[in-house]
Amino acid sequence: MMNNRLAGENSPYLLQHAENPVDWYPWGEEALGKARREDKPIFLSIGYAACHWCHVMAHESFEDEQTATLLNDWFVNIKVDREERPDIDQIYMNAVHLLGEQGGWPLTMFLTPDGAPVWGGTYFPKTARYGRPAFVDVLREVARIFREEPDKVAQNRTALLQRLSQAARPAGRVVIGARELNQLASQIASAFDPVHGGLRGAPKFPNAAIYEFLWRAGRRGSDARYFGLIEHTLECICEGGIYDHLGGGFSRYSVDAKWLVPHFEKMLYDNAQLLELLALAHARSGNPLFRRRAQETVGWLVREMTTPDGAFCASLDADSEGEEGKFYVWSRKEVFDLLGPGDGAFFAQHYGVTEEGNFEGRNILNRLARMPRSADDEARLAGLRAKLFAVRQARVRPGLDDKVLADWNGLMIASLVNAGVLLDEPSWLDLAARAFDFIARAMTKGDRLGHSWRAGRLLFPGLAADFAAMIRAALALYEATGQGAYLERALAWQRALDAHYFNDTTGGYFLTADDAEGLVVRPAATYDDATPNPNAIAAQNLVRLAVLSGDETWRARADRLFEGVLAVAADNILAHTALLNALDLRLRGAEIVVTGQGPQAEALRAAALKIPFIDRTVVRAPDAAALPPAHPARAKAQTAPGAAAFVCVAETCSLPITDPSQIAETAAAAWRGAAPS
Repeated sequence: MMNNRLAGENSPYLLQHAENPVDWYPWGEEALGKARREDKPIFLSIGYAACHWCHVMAHESFEDEQTATLLNDWFVNIKVDREERPDIDQIYMNAVHLLGEQGGWPLTMFLTPDGAPVWGGTYFPKTARYGRPAFVDVLREVARIFREEPDKVAQNRTALLQRLSQAARPAGRVVIGARELNQLASQIASAFDPVHGGLRGAPKFPNAAIYEFLWRAGRRGSDARYFGLIEHTLECICEGGIYDHLGGGFSRYSVDAKWLVPHFEKMLYDNAQLLELLALAHARSGNPLFRRRAQETVGWLVREMTTPDGAFCASLDADSEGEEGKFYVWSRKEVFDLLGPGDGAFFAQHYGVTEEGNFEGRNILNRLARMPRSADDEARLAGLRAKLFAVRQARVRPGLDDKVLADWNGLMIASLVNAGVLLDEPSWLDLAARAFDFIARAMTKGDRLGHSWRAGRLLFPGLAADFAAMIRAALALYEATGQGAYLERALAWQRALDAHYFNDTTGGYFLTADDAEGLVVRPAATYDDATPNPNAIAAQNLVRLAVLSGDETWRARADRLFEGVLAVAADNILAHTALLNALDLRLRGAEIVVTGQGPQAEALRAAALKIPFIDRTVVRAPDAAALPPAHPARAKAQTAPGAAAFVCVAETCSLPITDPSQIAETAAAAWRGAAPS
């Protein structure tokens, strides 16, 4: 079979389509120039390697010779990996939303020859069903309109582009403080499912930014109700089918309301965000389930998602052998044949294995049926899981998307550091440092990051998301290790982010660099997606940089970002919870300064790091002179006898602390004193 132009690409997703009969082009001037020269509309298909419905549409339509003929005759066909080019995905996903269509992947768009969006949707079936038109009928009608009614195309294009270009324009000043944060937290809490956890309804996504927002509300007001909501949610997720009970790691989301049936793809970014939440929940509750799931997830990360260079792969596919979830599910007969009748019945009772199954006649392993389990039971179950896991390893595996994305790696690096500190797992910091070193070495040019790396090829320049996530990773490593090179790298990347991505209208950041290839509009969305918006991560970074570098201009930059982006966010504040989490850090974050050197200083620093990372920034200063002249702790540090710690909240610092056990108590007292009336 002849390959199309995708055969020369690096993305595993694009390579999956290299043998399609569709005359695919990667995004670039070759395709766009052809469309302009021939005055042909563009058919744009955006997806990613682990996307189940992308595979379905590919099999039904893009592998079909007759459909491919229509596409090749009437359109210039462009295929995009959304993980490799989130800037392109953001533009056209926003266009779909503005058209009143529900977004998702595969994203299917029709563009004018100059790349302007006209109309689109997501998955289109090969034949019409359930009120959805057949894909070939869509192709015929769009091609006819371009050919016979070009005025309609122009009207739609003009209206869409106008709305796209205005989407990020501030609507005015919006002020949000602790009171507003508390009100929103109460509203969100009322929308939680009291039985299964998470937001009510289905499908259920592990909305990490929202969970963190409620956790912060609990910290802010000492309200155990919020902790209970999130701990219950995490318990349900950890025991549900969304978690891989044999191999570790969490799937993307659950299609039902009780976390039983997952969409089986595993994404690096979901596991990064959940790992941090598990560490926070364990630090407060001591629930061994949270520690165990965190350890198992890191085990999966090391075993299945780590490249030979130490960086982390993007995702695991939902499908194997053409079936969604086939790698992960079991029949009752398989379980009994492998474990024997006694152990098989015992295992089936604890993991919900039945004759009829819970997923297309087979069983997704889960522990949602709560039952007492002794330590002996758990040890027995662990041995049985190991037997099933060994057999599963011989199955045909889901596809691995082994590209290295700087932004997703940044999320995981910071998560390994933050969780590793809280859970006393120093080896996780080693994993984080190794991944960081690879990206700093192989994915940078000067002070500029690339976005995607695979097989020695770097997609450059990177995106604001790459800078934001990797700066966060550098700062986490600097706080945990005290190695100044991490802070220096964070500062260099922040300056590059400001130089090439700054959005003067909002004080935030465009997704793409000022010297990147020209797109229809320069994307500047501020809302969260499956990952926190880069503006939100950058805001938190700026707050921490001000503390760690002693340069208050970073705090001023953060304040400008909050003011400008919150004006944009006001009409849909729930979609900006990651930014509100950054605002909470700005309003009430504790700056813990440790002065002096030697074992006592190290003991104080270790105790400071045990305060949850969402609430504190730890500053090392060998002596008082290392602090900025205006720092509120400097004068106190000059008179402190030997090593000491100071807890500073709202510009007020505690007296010197020499007993490490008193740091957390002093911080709690400072927060109570700083709380609004």
